[in-house]
Amino acid sequence: MHPLIEDYALIGDLQTAALVCRDGSIDWLCLPRFDSGACFAALLGSRDNGHWQLAPTSLIARPERSYRGDSLVLDTVWQTPTGTVKVTDFMPQRDRAPEIVRIAEGISGSVEMRGVLRLRFDYGRVVPWMRHSKGCRVAVAGPDSVWLRTPPQVTTYGKDFSTRSDFTLTEGERAAFVLTWHPSHKPRPPATDPFEALDCTLDDWREWSARCRYDGPHRGAVIRSLITLKALTYAPTGGIVAAPTTSLPEELGGVRNWDYRYCWLRDASLTLNSLLSAGYLEEAGAWRDWLLRAVAGAPDDLQIMYGLSGERRLPEAELPWLSGYADSVPVRIGNAAVDQRQLDVYGEVLDSFHIARTAGLPSEPHAWNIQRSLVNYLESTWRDPDEGLWEIRGPRRHFVHSKVMAWVAADRAVRALEAYPKARGDIDRWRTMRDDIHQEVCERGYDAARGTFTQSYGSTDLDAATLVIPRVGFLPGDDPRVVSTVDTVRRELSHDGLVRRYSTEGGSIDGLPGGEGTFLVCSFWLADALHLTGRPKEARALFKRLLALRNDVGLLSEEYDPAARRQLGNFPQAFSHIGLVGTALALFGDAEAD
Repeated sequence: MHPLIEDYALIGDLQTAALVCRDGSIDWLCLPRFDSGACFAALLGSRDNGHWQLAPTSLIARPERSYRGDSLVLDTVWQTPTGTVKVTDFMPQRDRAPEIVRIAEGISGSVEMRGVLRLRFDYGRVVPWMRHSKGCRVAVAGPDSVWLRTPPQVTTYGKDFSTRSDFTLTEGERAAFVLTWHPSHKPRPPATDPFEALDCTLDDWREWSARCRYDGPHRGAVIRSLITLKALTYAPTGGIVAAPTTSLPEELGGVRNWDYRYCWLRDASLTLNSLLSAGYLEEAGAWRDWLLRAVAGAPDDLQIMYGLSGERRLPEAELPWLSGYADSVPVRIGNAAVDQRQLDVYGEVLDSFHIARTAGLPSEPHAWNIQRSLVNYLESTWRDPDEGLWEIRGPRRHFVHSKVMAWVAADRAVRALEAYPKARGDIDRWRTMRDDIHQEVCERGYDAARGTFTQSYGSTDLDAATLVIPRVGFLPGDDPRVVSTVDTVRRELSHDGLVRRYSTEGGSIDGLPGGEGTFLVCSFWLADALHLTGRPKEARALFKRLLALRNDVGLLSEEYDPAARRQLGNFPQAFSHIGLVGTALALFGDAEAD
């Protein structure tokens, strides 16, 4: 059986990340980038598909684990019948080669330890050739080369196509293991001092966390979410991946398994707002610049997502040799949704640049020309149907959220010209477009009989995305249509108080079989909407409940199953942590705790 998704913790070096299980096994790692092939893929198959466990041979008690302060350095402590031991896992912020450092330390008594390393390149398929070199174990297969450096007092040996280490730690003894990747055609990088690397990594994260200017209630949860977003950043370009994983299921045993190791435009404005509000101007600027490079080009060629460096081709394929998390197949890499048409991204892009301007981020000279071309193109296309925010793999529709975000694009363009009248653009034409979209959405997207905005024109289905209507300024929070929509979505799409994206019964909307859990960012949106409609106590109560869904180290996946009481979907999920930060800032940014 697979561990629970919430049994994992995250470590990373701002270019890739690994998932560490409670039992001391690293079950997921892609090298050298987030979107590279995994060399540890046990998360989506079995341990034969690659993992690295370092733990006591006697795993009787449940370990206690935590991040060391406001960092991404993970400490796991085991109390065994013979003594106590701690394993510290981290990835130094990269200046040359990607590395994982694991330091085992005896705390009391005497503890027998075992390390088991199974490297399997290309998502668990390729068994590398192992050899000794310069006191290290070296694994080579094709373009990949991994070096394992072990402590002098630890003897390693091969068994069952794995590299093993058996040793004993007494109080005060430490044993450090360093795993280094580099291209197989290049010389091995210089050896890293693991203890010096630990000090530097802690200093890096402490300095970064100290820049957070949010000092309200639940500050620890906010900082942990910001650290998680930072960990999902690809430092060379500033892009932020939606998650470091692929194919963790939205329904156990189901087919809703997608690759999230890419950068979605839908996250742009929410991410920018969260980073800027928390005081991270440098990161916000890097994300804005990534966005500017990614969307450069013909406006009719705008994609909903891009690769870490802005790559456009993300072909989807299935990996049949992996059995899937909890037998949830297929396991996919790449994402065919990249070819979908989603009109809402124009609004999210224009809103992002609006937020950046308002915050005073220096503007690039060509940025306005790109925005002007996008809104001019949208003028002729906003009436078309699309696949919508949720990447429906069914017929195109006139999704209400897409139209609302098209209104946002026109509105932000108008505001830009009002603030900078010398900029090029036809403000009268854009105002007319803004008014036309608003009128059509209110006439065709609102069901007066039920008192709610619907998922699409002419449909009776609901969509949690309509909860953002007051947040983006389409209608004020006290508008009766907004209040009624919030109440209807809350009543009909909630499961045990948490919100689903939409109804999946019968697969009639998205063209896929099966269902899914409640979508965590939608529940944060509900808290925002309750706040904006004048119900702050209810909003804060929901927010505190959402905080309780985090795992023991403060991480959230994409979805939550209230019946099974477990997390679902790719993990950790940027959208969920963006929602947490945004809602905390909205509810508590200028308020005292209850």
